[in-house]
Amino acid sequence: MAVFSTELVDAEQDSAATDRVERTAFWSYLARKIITALISLFVVLVIGFVLFTIMPQNPVASIARATGKPMDAAQLAALRKSLGLDEPIWERFAIYVWHSITLNLGYSYGYNQSVASLVLPRVGPTLLLTGSSTLISIVVGLWLGARAGWRPGRWLDRIASGVSLTLWSVPTFWLGLILLIVLGTGVGPIPTLFPSGGMTTPGFTGGPVAQVLDVGWHLALPCLTLVLVVFAQYVTIMRSSLIDELGSPYLLTARAKGLRDDDVLRKHALPNALLPTVTVIFLQIGGLISGAITVETVFSWPGLGLLTYDALKIPDLELLQGTFVIFSASIIAMNLVADLLYRVIDPRVRAQ
Repeated sequence: MAVFSTELVDAEQDSAATDRVERTAFWSYLARKIITALISLFVVLVIGFVLFTIMPQNPVASIARATGKPMDAAQLAALRKSLGLDEPIWERFAIYVWHSITLNLGYSYGYNQSVASLVLPRVGPTLLLTGSSTLISIVVGLWLGARAGWRPGRWLDRIASGVSLTLWSVPTFWLGLILLIVLGTGVGPIPTLFPSGGMTTPGFTGGPVAQVLDVGWHLALPCLTLVLVVFAQYVTIMRSSLIDELGSPYLLTARAKGLRDDDVLRKHALPNALLPTVTVIFLQIGGLISGAITVETVFSWPGLGLLTYDALKIPDLELLQGTFVIFSASIIAMNLVADLLYRVIDPRVRAQ
């Protein structure tokens, strides 16, 4: 009995020591990834500062044009002083970094209001568009890629691979224009099935359910455009990952145990094949926010993408600088989430 108690105490001590080692390893891993993300963000800020502050030869003239009103020499001098263009570059950069961290994204002279007040109302529509398209793309793409890769060479694999490669190669704006012409304006016998632009019907009045349905009706075409392009990437990556797993010994062992083919796919092959797709999924989520510029422009969807396009036409340097920081920070954040999630689902990363 004493020997049993001693063994039990030793086992508990070993378990506690293992937990401490795992916690230490996790915090060390988290610190490294956060430091890497902060370094990436700093590099992004440097690039943004160079693009929108250093490279423009005459930013005061650009801002004056953005206002659409003539300015005399005194007004131009006051504008130059307010922008801090007479200050040393390092001081201007320090102020720019601090303002970016505190979300003080500057002042849009084209819209005559702060950049933050312009950006915040546009975040919701962009998240609605990218979020819905991402969710649909992940579900459809991973399911179709798994089915195609599990039986390579069959008719489903050939069709899925051909369609995916075609859609992956199609420019997003071109696909959006085709869908807009065919389904948004009607061609020949095809009636107009969806609105050609906007997020809601002008002058529409109705209850909450009717408003949700109206937004969904307007969301259909831009969401379909992003889904057709993005899901193709998931199909291709998932198919390739699953084909790499087909010859693995653990699958032969699972089949030797008498498991059904669907159980072998769902319980053994898919968890391992999903690992390479996790990083791609989260990187794509971050990239979709910036990639929605063309889709939002084609369908006049009132999000960050359309706001960026309008800023480019002016051009509004302060607004462009603000949206650049937001787009870049979203990609860095999603990459950090992907690294952390990858450690959770992959024991090999936890062992490092």
